[in-house]
Amino acid sequence: MYTTQPQLEDLGPLKVLRVKGDPSAPTIIIFHGYGASAFDLFSLHQVLNVPQGTNWIFPDGHLKIPLGPGYFGSAWFPIDMEALQRAVMMGTVRDLTEVTHPGLDLARKNALEMIEASGIKLDNIVIGGFSQGAMLSTEITLQSNIRPKGLVLLSGTLLHRNIWADLAKSKSSLSFFQSHGKVDPVLGFKAAKELNKLLRDAGMVGEFVEFNGGHEIPTEVIDGLNRYLKQILG
Repeated sequence: MYTTQPQLEDLGPLKVLRVKGDPSAPTIIIFHGYGASAFDLFSLHQVLNVPQGTNWIFPDGHLKIPLGPGYFGSAWFPIDMEALQRAVMMGTVRDLTEVTHPGLDLARKNALEMIEASGIKLDNIVIGGFSQGAMLSTEITLQSNIRPKGLVLLSGTLLHRNIWADLAKSKSSLSFFQSHGKVDPVLGFKAAKELNKLLRDAGMVGEFVEFNGGHEIPTEVIDGLNRYLKQILG
């Protein structure tokens, strides 16, 4: 357990939190959601059961966004917050399945440069994230030559459907874990199921954990993720 606040360090173009273990052991990279920070999901390394010596990297989004007077959060690419808030207030969800977000290319570029700067073996990593971080994780995996040991998508969604559908074919048999709340007011459950189908139709092999909740990571997801990590990491 950490008794002092962990410190961000530079890794390529990004700042990250790191938990360094055995250099030959797998590395798990977790990207946070919109408006959060590297600290948001840092505790996952303490609650997930992974092999001793596993390395962790928690990147911090390069885009800084105002969340209140004197308070800023981090993000990977801009989103239309007004449209999102209107949809939530109306009890609907935004359909992003055909959207290519401005800034997504830069987010992917920065993430790939960060991974390269880490010096880790590209076939010995697990890439994942929550919400916007899950979208970026999917983008990195499909739009690069990296073939990770696993892909973790927590409450993410489907973006630019045709592009991902075409790219996913090159990642046939790749293993992934996906979770989503049935009443998620931010990123709809229907689009999450469409993403799951797209990846499976391309030949990827995944587990989908659905739960009676919203935009969150409940206990049943942690349990499912533990099973998945044990399966792919031993």
